[in-house]
This record gives sequence, structure tokens and C-alpha cells, in this order.
Amino acid sequence: MSATYSIVIPVFNEAAGLAAFHTRLSAAMAPLGAWEAIYVNDGSTDASLAVLEAMRAADPRVAVLNLARNFGKEIAMTAGLDHARGAAVVVIDADLQDPPELIPALAAEWAAGFDVVYAQRRARQGETWLKTATAGAFYSLMQRVGQVRIPRDTGDFRLMSRRVVDAVLTLREQHRFMKGLFAWVGFPSKAVLYDRAPRHAGATGWTYWRLWNLALEGVTGFTVLPLRIATYVGIAVALLSLAYGATVATRALLFGNDVAGYPSLMTVILFLGGVQLMTLGVIGEYLGRVFNETKRRPLYIVERYDAPLALPAAIASANDPSSDAAASNAPRSSPARR
Repeated sequence: MSATYSIVIPVFNEAAGLAAFHTRLSAAMAPLGAWEAIYVNDGSTDASLAVLEAMRAADPRVAVLNLARNFGKEIAMTAGLDHARGAAVVVIDADLQDPPELIPALAAEWAAGFDVVYAQRRARQGETWLKTATAGAFYSLMQRVGQVRIPRDTGDFRLMSRRVVDAVLTLREQHRFMKGLFAWVGFPSKAVLYDRAPRHAGATGWTYWRLWNLALEGVTGFTVLPLRIATYVGIAVALLSLAYGATVATRALLFGNDVAGYPSLMTVILFLGGVQLMTLGVIGEYLGRVFNETKRRPLYIVERYDAPLALPAAIASANDPSSDAAASNAPRSSPARR
């Protein structure tokens, strides 16, 4: 029996392009064997849910996971991974910037023994220079200061083996930066280069403000460098204050106690106040994450899950370690053991 695949597709207001995406996905998956497509509707406010329900009625391999509200893409991906049953799991967006036709190339590297095969962008069409520049700066920062090495120009589009997915699902933190979690679990990995296309339809929901918040999740989730920087800034300001105090005392002893001007006094006060507020803000970012983790709320709430109308037995048997299908679905070798 051939390998089985689960395709996880987070959806938020993608009604205009879902049909075209599924057509291309079906064509790309045709030579690969049994598969299911798990569309995670993350609180869409357009007709996405109705389109997904129609797609499920037309294609028995489609599953629709409808979340109770919008929880964000990182949580939607987690929900899809929780419901994925394939021996290999692919995460891909529905906007067709990441081509489904690349999945067979990812699957080929998985069959060669790699547990994680990530799609690395060679070109980013349809994106402004500012977005490209800020993305490059973020990846450079994470590679220098992060606890794990996140590949450059790599999004969520990737294929993962069953054991990688199971490892990722043990990480249940509330503030999720999935690219970092994928890198944190490790396992043999390989990149497959591709050219990223413009959006097929609709407009992106990733504003610069949301991208900034996602970057904060990545930085605070995988490094404590901002806390260290705040400490170093505090030490530097204290040393400068001591030096300035010594200078004032020396001048008072040598030349008398002249009254300092109001502008210089306000400048020092505002500078020190700004440093203190910045430091408190950094501490607050980390403290807020601790607070959210202690509440132990579920990551998401499912409104309903409509499973695929076909293939559940095939996919379930692929995950049964006692079955012959599971043995045939496992990667044949590992690069680490070659």
C-alpha cells in the first residue's frame, strides 16, 4: 500500500481562491497515493465555510474543521495537526503563493529519509521591498540570537513525518510561533527551493502590525535576549549617571555650585524615564506570557469537525505500528544513519 498524506490548510477569508487551490492540490496529490485535506476554517467572515462544505460534498477526501472563532493562523495550524492522521503531514496556505505542485518534490525527499522537508523561497513575487527587507532582517536576527536555527526565507509550507508531528503536538504553549516550534523539535531536515508566487485572489490579512506581533512572538518565545539587553542598558545608564555625577561634583568643588539649566535637567529625566518604561515593557512581555500559560486554557475550541467521507480506514491503518502499511509508509533510511 502507498503512503498516506494529510494536508493541513488554514483558511481565513479565502473564499475567492479555495476552488482553484483544491483543483491544483488534487492534481498534485494524484500520483502520491491516499490523502486527506483538512481545511481549518479560522473564523472566516466571508463565504469560506460554505465553499468548504460544498468542496467536502464533492470530494470525499476533504475534511472541514470549523473553529468557534478566529484564533489566529498559528493556532489554526495546530488544530489541523491535531486532527491529521497521515503518515506524512503537509502544511500549506490556501492563497496559492505556495504551489501545491511542489508537494511531490517534498514527498520524494521524505521517502529518501528526511523527517522534515521545508520549502525555501528562492524568490518572493508580489511582495513589496519593505516586506522583503523586514522579513530578511527578522530571519537574520533569529539566526543570531535564537535558541534554535530557523531557516531563512522559509514559511510554514513543509512536509513532516509522523514522528515530527507527534513531537510538535507535545508542545502546547499558548504563545505559538510555529516556525520556531518546527525547528525546535529537530530531526533530519532538508530544503527544497521554489519561487513564491503572488496571491491568486483576495487580499492578505497579514498587516505590518500583525507581522510585528508575530515577530515579537518569535523573539520572546525563543530567546531571552531582550531581557539581557534591558539589563545591559540599565547598567550602562547607571555608569553614565555615576560619571555625570562625578563630573558635577568635581565642577562644584573647583568652580562653585552653579545652577544647571532647566533643559538639560528635563533631558536627563525624560531619558531615564524612557529607559525605565522600555525595561518595564520588555519585562511585561515575558510576564504576560507567563500569565497566559498559567491559565491553562485550551488552545482552541472546535465548533464542529466534519471528517473525510472516504479514506479514514486507509489513513488509520498507516498509523498502526503493527500493520504492514505502517512499515511501508515509514521513510526507508535516515540521513543521520548513512
